[in-house]
Amino acid sequence: MLAHQSVRLFHLPFSFMLPQTVASERGYFREEGLAVDLIERDRRDVEVKYIPAEETLTEDYDVDLYPICKWESIRRTWEMDDGRIVANGTFAELPYTVFTRPDSDLETPADLADVPVGVNLRTGQEYTARKAIEEHVPPDAVDLVGCGMPTDRLRALSEGRVDAVTLIDPHSTLADHLGFRRLLEYDNHMGIVGSDAVDRDLLEAFLCAYERAVADINAEPDAFRDTYLEMLEAEESIAPALFDEVDVAAVREDLTVPRYEVPDPVDRDELDDHLAWMQARDLLDGDATIDDIVAPL
Repeated sequence: MLAHQSVRLFHLPFSFMLPQTVASERGYFREEGLAVDLIERDRRDVEVKYIPAEETLTEDYDVDLYPICKWESIRRTWEMDDGRIVANGTFAELPYTVFTRPDSDLETPADLADVPVGVNLRTGQEYTARKAIEEHVPPDAVDLVGCGMPTDRLRALSEGRVDAVTLIDPHSTLADHLGFRRLLEYDNHMGIVGSDAVDRDLLEAFLCAYERAVADINAEPDAFRDTYLEMLEAEESIAPALFDEVDVAAVREDLTVPRYEVPDPVDRDELDDHLAWMQARDLLDGDATIDDIVAPL
């Protein structure tokens, strides 16, 4: 076992990252020999995305591990040299959903051809949404528009600036209560990126602690309900006008803690397929190779 090894772990306060919070609060990281410091940005300071677009996490923030969308992990490690990918997975049974307005002419995913869909660019939504929509329309008919954070996307949809947006819970349930209509669902794919300081022993200790937290949540999800709902409460302070339109207690009642999964050590073949997909669409430099983005653990 590692002996109290210091680890700076970037934390995304999103529903699919609940196990990180639980592993930290219950001392599971510590029991695996990791002295974890959760690095989290204040929601009030985040205008567009939690992971800064122009700064590296491994150098500018001195982070050892950070979770991020699988496709964005490929882009970020190659273009910004911001660590190497060490693990990946779906993390939770928590899909993204494309919503449209109740009076929209959009009836099926095939209707999304050449329709502006609001996402948060340079995050998981850009790539996962593109890949999901491409299953129903030609690649050159996918029209993704940057609309910022979830509450910003809901406002953009409500105001008619876009015809559809991507959301994940708790915002999907909020969208239901606002009267928006579900059009398409697809899995959320995540990766974990590590700095040069991350070796196999550190990764195994991290995943063991994470697995213990996942087991706890899945065994007794209601025990973690208040922690799960904290993100919704934070969003209410950011966009009070949206919440004025719904019964917040009813939204909370409809939200359920999802079933979580443990990330797997990085799958080189799977990521190589994603890399090829991105390069075929000019989303990434053709010179990038799997050895450039995956940690040699």
